[in-house]
Amino acid sequence: MPRSTGEAARRAGPTRVLVVDDEPQMARALVINLKARQYAVDVAADGAQALRLAAERHPDVVLLDLGLPDMDGVEVLRGLRGWTRVPVIVLSARHSSDEKVSALDAGADDYVTKPFGMDELMARVRAAVRRAEPVGAEDTPEEGVVEAGDFTVDLRAKKVSRDGRDVRLTPTEWHLLEILIGSPGRLVSQKQLLQEVWGPTYTRETNYLRVYMAQLRRKLEPDPSHPRHFITEPGMGYRFEH
Repeated sequence: MPRSTGEAARRAGPTRVLVVDDEPQMARALVINLKARQYAVDVAADGAQALRLAAERHPDVVLLDLGLPDMDGVEVLRGLRGWTRVPVIVLSARHSSDEKVSALDAGADDYVTKPFGMDELMARVRAAVRRAEPVGAEDTPEEGVVEAGDFTVDLRAKKVSRDGRDVRLTPTEWHLLEILIGSPGRLVSQKQLLQEVWGPTYTRETNYLRVYMAQLRRKLEPDPSHPRHFITEPGMGYRFEH
């Protein structure tokens, strides 16, 4: 059975990156830059190979091109999300907002449009790995457990359950949830959420928030179309209510 992201994050050795891109020149550039920064790197040129390598090598982060020869990258994303929370950064020449939303909705943690600067990409890789790292007990409130309606959040164990069943969240979904429930009843601005979850360079990617809030509501709200716990303040931000 493949290991979870948390188990991968705790293992010894360098951070492992799986590069999924069928363009040899792009794949080579990514490998050179990642290895220069002391990452371990595996490369897949198509979706089937990507899914096999992910299961065998347990990467800490995946760089995924959407235009693969055997299947769309979104299909690869869905395949990964069936069993792992590993952070996935999509690399794509597709610029449309719909394409970005589709990738995020399928479980991507970030979306980088080609061409991109290598320094910017490496910063996003570091941020994605940080989001997936386990939180120490000293970093969580003493009470550790938050109950809201029919779901319970255990901050120390980084687990969510609903009606007695575990709910699987990606690292990005978890980070967003953690920030919101840490300020119950208070407005958390779009800018604050973007910068705390994705990093200081993110100020305008409000579509990320819309997609991820929709995912949290789908997983945790009794009626996602009429949310009781994750409230949108249009144009401003979001609030968590018990």
